[in-house]
Amino acid sequence: MPLVKVTKNYRITIPSKIRNALRIREGEYLRVELRGNEIVIRKINLEWPTIDLGRDFSPEDIEGIIRKVLSEVSNWETNHWPKAPGIKNF
Repeated sequence: MPLVKVTKNYRITIPSKIRNALRIREGEYLRVELRGNEIVIRKINLEWPTIDLGRDFSPEDIEGIIRKVLSEVSNWETNHWPKAPGIKNF
């Protein structure tokens, strides 16, 4: 069993033989559990949900959509939040 050292900020390095055997890649998530006086680290497979919008969006498309949504939210807040006495809506 390999020995690892806890470094600054309480980090450890997973030995390469273990990383390779489990195919652990940089950026992946691992679950850390305390079991009695043992630390158990498990590889987990997270699949982040994605939305297929049917086409690619350019940065300009995304900025336009964000502007539109922010405008709609601003209008909604102005027209739907109760007005407090003495407070002006901007």
